Amino acid sequence: MDRALRRRLEARFGDVLSGPVRQRHDETEIRIGPADLTVVMRALHDEPDLRFRFLADLAGVDSGSAMQVVYHLWSETTPDWLRVIADNLPRDDARIPSVTFLWKGAEWMEREAYDMFGITFEGNRDLRRIYMPPDYTSFPLRKDFFLADDAARSPGAGVRHMERTHSPRNATPAAVVRQAKGA
Repeated sequence: MDRALRRRLEARFGDVLSGPVRQRHDETEIRIGPADLTVVMRALHDEPDLRFRFLADLAGVDSGSAMQVVYHLWSETTPDWLRVIADNLPRDDARIPSVTFLWKGAEWMEREAYDMFGITFEGNRDLRRIYMPPDYTSFPLRKDFFLADDAARSPGAGVRHMERTHSPRNATPAAVVRQAKGA
């Protein structure tokens, strides 16, 4: 744990943090509101004593009551990875500024979070679906997403038809055993 990093973050962002700075092993975590994202990320990227120039990952999170965007950053100024959590985005209209003005590689990560969680990244020049078809109307990683064949709710009592084992059609039991042994 880099306690000096913790002190720098508390001194620089203490007024905008929505919780305490947390540290565990080689990870430091801060939580901010979505309105403070641009100011905080620009400072983390540009200020000489911070210099978090590498965005390793960006992910959407559905907590069940609100949406979050989690950023994982690295800097040569500290041995710790920095996790920045933009918290309390409303579920009905989750919007947050894009960070592509700092990290160009965030474009595809933001597209993935948009596609899977429905989080809109304002300022992303190419915010469109990346996995799902363009006309798809739902967001598969949200907690309220429902599949018609969801195992927990299915009449098959938790066993979906594709998970059941089947013998090949028109095969004798001896052929099935012989094929399995010869494989």
